Amino acid sequence: MLKTLPNSLLRSFGVMKRRTNVGLVMAALIFANIAHAAAAQGAAVPTGTPLAFGMSEQEASAALGVPLSRVRGRPGNELLLALPNVKGSALTIRSDGLYLQFRRGRLTAWKGDWGTAKPPFVGW
Repeated sequence: MLKTLPNSLLRSFGVMKRRTNVGLVMAALIFANIAHAAAAQGAAVPTGTPLAFGMSEQEASAALGVPLSRVRGRPGNELLLALPNVKGSALTIRSDGLYLQFRRGRLTAWKGDWGTAKPPFVGW
């Protein structure tokens, strides 16, 4: 049936099909970007109670929602590292982990920042 239509009508069908395909691809990319941004923002905000001086290692780990890794020091008086869990967001720029200083088994200081998840290629 399409072979009997005039060439101008066939061209207009081709243009409409291309525009529809481009629109669908753009909608899918926008949806994926929004979903990625929502996941990255959810990962950037730690869950639980905020850090407080005097917390134990287990309480600090629960407050940050990530396990703590030993950097140096003797048990009880040590420096631990909490790395942010970006949950597969390889395209976000993150700062270093959070260093936690424990003395006599209690949190006495921390240094570093979880940072803010930024879209790729922003601020380079």
